[in-house]
Amino acid sequence: MQRRKFIQNVAVTGSSFLIGSQIAMGGVFKGSPNKKVVLGVMGVNSRGAFLAQKLAGIPDAEIGYICDVDTIAMNRCIAEIEKITGKKPKGITDIRQLLEKKDLDALVIAAPDHWHAPATIIACQAGKHVYVEKPCSHNPHEGEMAIAAAAKYNRLVQMGSQRRSFNNVQKMVQELHNGIIGRAYFARGWYVNNRKSIGFGKVAPVPSNLNYDLWQGYAPRRPYKDNLIHYNWHWHWNWGTGEALNNGTHEIDVMRWGLGVDFPDRVTSSGGRFAFKDDWETPDTQTILANFPNNTAISWEGRSCNSFNSEGVGRGVVFYGDKGTIYYGGGNGYQVYDYDNKLVKEIKDETPVDAGNKVSPTELLDRVHLQNFITSIQGDTQLNQTIINGHKSTVIPQLGNIAQRMGRVLNCDPSNGHILHDPEAMKLWSRDYEPGWNLKV
Repeated sequence: MQRRKFIQNVAVTGSSFLIGSQIAMGGVFKGSPNKKVVLGVMGVNSRGAFLAQKLAGIPDAEIGYICDVDTIAMNRCIAEIEKITGKKPKGITDIRQLLEKKDLDALVIAAPDHWHAPATIIACQAGKHVYVEKPCSHNPHEGEMAIAAAAKYNRLVQMGSQRRSFNNVQKMVQELHNGIIGRAYFARGWYVNNRKSIGFGKVAPVPSNLNYDLWQGYAPRRPYKDNLIHYNWHWHWNWGTGEALNNGTHEIDVMRWGLGVDFPDRVTSSGGRFAFKDDWETPDTQTILANFPNNTAISWEGRSCNSFNSEGVGRGVVFYGDKGTIYYGGGNGYQVYDYDNKLVKEIKDETPVDAGNKVSPTELLDRVHLQNFITSIQGDTQLNQTIINGHKSTVIPQLGNIAQRMGRVLNCDPSNGHILHDPEAMKLWSRDYEPGWNLKV
């Protein structure tokens, strides 16, 4: 299905929105050239603090606001930005109050996964552009809602798929599309780490520096436990999306991009929580296989608790074609092999990549993606990763997680990814929200 047709048929909160924003589809935003862009960063305990620091060094980008439900994290980030720029950002705990600020141009979202789509949607409704870290949604329906919001309110929404802005990765994909290995029909990706057990948490008083109710936001309420925040929420279905979305979204996006495919027609998953017995709910070991209607497929393997490298690196992708192979080691270089496995081309980039780095495995390369967001707001270029493309790459691992939880193969509509003939599995396409927290476009 063509991109235009897809976004014209997105189902949102039970209705069909006729949306066709050129911005949502990747068109150039008619901003004011050379205009200063005032940013607010949401969620700054780890990744968000890194993004704030990198953005603070980009010309015409100003970190005007820091937003976090943890006052310790918020104040620490404010102090770091003041050191870099000499100007102290304002601290705000509640994202809804931040979005009321008239001078705020864009919101940068690095809060937990369950906040990604809701914050994107309400930011678009408030007239703000959005940079949202992957995954762009906690569940597929929220991704559809985010697309609708970007189009309805004519806002730019960029997902943090940083490899879309790496120049040599762009070149690699172009060479794939030009047939350098013939017809590329299969891609294999992987990610490994050596995460330890999170143990069994105890219900405990909420720390005085944390607004836990606001941290949970739209998610159904669960009691606070002493092993949940700031990182282990990733492994709980109520807030997180597991390793498949936490890291696999990156490899899956590159594979989907390289093969030139959109939504799959069949998805399956195998794995489980094997390494430890603890509160961790999502798989620590998982393989997701997705087939596409043009007779191609991708496979992604995640090993959260065993860091033995694959193909010599902790994360990467291999593309297989009928005339050769491309090896991509996760950074900004790649190798091309002919059908006899002879190296025929190598594009090198010595920028280091640390696959196990929880903040930024590609730290020295990430600024390019952030720069693209700023210049797109100024009207000088197009987004390298629109919310529409980000959604497609997010849905595949989401379907993998649904297949894993259901314990069966999912047959899907390749026009939008919706699960066919399986109402029970389709219930996981969306989620319930905490009463009083209503999310609509």
